Amino acid sequence: MSLKPEERISFLKKSADDAISLRRTLIEDHLKSISDLAARMAAVIGGGRKILVCGNGGSAADSSHLVTELVVRLAASRNRTALPAISLAADSAVLTASANDFGFDQVFARQVEALGGAGDMLLLLSTSGKSSNLLRAAETAIKRKLVVCALLGADGGDLLEFVEESVIVPSDSTQRIQEEQKFIIHALVELIESDLFG
Repeated sequence: MSLKPEERISFLKKSADDAISLRRTLIEDHLKSISDLAARMAAVIGGGRKILVCGNGGSAADSSHLVTELVVRLAASRNRTALPAISLAADSAVLTASANDFGFDQVFARQVEALGGAGDMLLLLSTSGKSSNLLRAAETAIKRKLVVCALLGADGGDLLEFVEESVIVPSDSTQRIQEEQKFIIHALVELIESDLFG
């Protein structure tokens, strides 16, 4: 049975109120962690290294979004050089071959092994922090001496013990976490551009 018009408006208002409340919490309690992560990313890039980004589902799309902003640019008014970043979720041939030959939990670890070097950063995007393929990627990155960082949700999950820097969106709602991670992505790129280009 479909919602009545007034019920639909009420539903939308509650969603908006929840999103606004979470943004306020993020602004009040988590700006330092966003700033620290941006500074770490800028230092990696400024040191001549690259950033590898990965996630599953919506977080896979967000990893490509972040990489796009770094490689191309965020603001049309800022002409700058491209920044070195790769989305490990973007190549369907590599992902499906890795999943077929080694199992889905190795799809990102295999790419970290191929593309990651000491001093690079692996940035993991996750709403739960529990995905086995992200955990395997983090383990491989640590062995290869990459800096491991993350955008996480809820309590950070199992990934929290593997990361050096993280921003945790304090919510159990997947869609609210993803909305705030998009805000964080744009904030990170703005700060990185300012750090590297003034």
